[in-house]
Amino acid sequence: MVVFGNVSAANLPHQNGVLKAISSGGCDLMGHRSLKVSTSFKTRTRRRSAGPLQVVCVDIPRPELENTVNFLEAASLSASFRSAPRPAKPLKVVIAGAGLAGLSTAKYLADAGHKPLLLEARDVLGGKIAAWKDEDGDWYETGLHIFFGAYPNVQNLFGELGINDRLQWKEHSMIFAMPSKPGEFSRFDFPDVLPAPLNGIWAILRNNEMLTWPEKIKFAIGLLPAMVGGQAYVEAQDGLSVEEWMRKQGVPDRVTDEVFIAMSKALNFINPDELSMQCILIALNRFLQEKHGSKMAFLDGNPPERLCMPIVEHIRSLGGEVRLNSRIRKIELENDGTVKNFLLTDGTTIQGDAYVFATPVDILKLLLPDSWKEIPYFKRLEKLVGVPVINVHIWFDRKLKNTYDHLLFSRSNLLSVYADMSLTCKEYYDPNRSMLELVFAPAEEWISRTDSDIIDATMKELEKLFPDEISADQSKAKILKYHVVKTPRSVYKTIPDCEPCRPLQRSPIKGFYLAGDYTKQKYLASMEGAVLSGKFCSQSILQDYELLAAASGPQKLSEATVST
Repeated sequence: MVVFGNVSAANLPHQNGVLKAISSGGCDLMGHRSLKVSTSFKTRTRRRSAGPLQVVCVDIPRPELENTVNFLEAASLSASFRSAPRPAKPLKVVIAGAGLAGLSTAKYLADAGHKPLLLEARDVLGGKIAAWKDEDGDWYETGLHIFFGAYPNVQNLFGELGINDRLQWKEHSMIFAMPSKPGEFSRFDFPDVLPAPLNGIWAILRNNEMLTWPEKIKFAIGLLPAMVGGQAYVEAQDGLSVEEWMRKQGVPDRVTDEVFIAMSKALNFINPDELSMQCILIALNRFLQEKHGSKMAFLDGNPPERLCMPIVEHIRSLGGEVRLNSRIRKIELENDGTVKNFLLTDGTTIQGDAYVFATPVDILKLLLPDSWKEIPYFKRLEKLVGVPVINVHIWFDRKLKNTYDHLLFSRSNLLSVYADMSLTCKEYYDPNRSMLELVFAPAEEWISRTDSDIIDATMKELEKLFPDEISADQSKAKILKYHVVKTPRSVYKTIPDCEPCRPLQRSPIKGFYLAGDYTKQKYLASMEGAVLSGKFCSQSILQDYELLAAASGPQKLSEATVST
């Protein structure tokens, strides 16, 4: 499930109350108007100065994930890098983009004994999980990031870095707002005493508020082909939207309206009439086949410091480099069409033995050399386009009561999921005031609207979720400040027939590789997909070691060459 958007900068300048940055979705390497990401900041009452952090929330113990098939498979892949034969001549691998895909690629190449040089265009790590601090010391993020039990490569990464304790696990539930009953919620509770898929089936059967028994039965019958057909069947459904598949299987439209509008918006920020059914089936498969697959955790603080920096420290400890403020202007080529170097906007050229683009697909397409664009591998990328998303943070003057220490599905027309981060996250904990973080989606019609328009629309939706506490005119809870983070191009839009367009990590250009959640891996557009793509990219480079080492020749320096 993708619950993240994009943008960040640690110290962006204020211009008339508006923070503006050029971003790429995962990391930005070249500024273009079509990819401009702006974050707006408005303060009505300055928040009190922060005192010592006092955490009183109690989280659920970490679930037992280590014995699942997917976790063990991910652990084995991680171990293969650490146990790989030490190279006689470490490769200098230049990686563009310090989002999770680029960080993962650099981390596992370093584990295998090579020397990655990771270049990030902006002054902040994380790409789609970047965040930055405002003048009051409060963090605001590019999206609402949820770590699932069904993310085996992400969970292994936390363990490898020794930071498992930074995940705050929540009770095993999915909680949906009830639009027909303002202020009320409906829960799907997964009992720990039952194995998968019985715990998921029990959660569905016990909930009688959202679906009737006839609707549950018809939906179950509709899912039978997916259960019997397995992965082959799931992949074959890529050509159908969620709405088309449901109707084809005889599932009542109300099932889509009650459950899958919310799921579609949480997974890919779009509605069921656009989202590929393959995306839903992959999520359901992970959630129903693994006992703790749908169990959720929040990171205990801001992602750049709490997740990205430990990866950077690990890379540097093994001899790799990570550089911020290193924006790529051009991929320069040799006469034979292979990469000669990356040219940065400051005129610096960066050379290596291999090159990786770990940016979002939109940035890659903008920087592709003309001679590559008609190659089928790159030509197919034209169908992969980032989806717009808006992330909203609102600080209120009081502690809201009608909420949970959990992710909540709003089921509103304009909002996807939300959480009271003053409850769910230790670093953001506040006993007296709530900070709601909300994903505004679908956002295509709103991305160009003013921030005040977006806040006004959000408040109207919150009035339905908190009828006793929030009024659109602020006659009840009052806004202290807000941030609006706009990302015109976030994760790739998972519409039907996209799967054949997703590239493998090894390109047809010798020494040039791709990483990113849009590349070929089974977790689609997600943090898990980004991390796994980095491992696959690293694996491809290791497999090509002899070819790359031979091509580097004796004239190459022992470190990535930098010239100005």
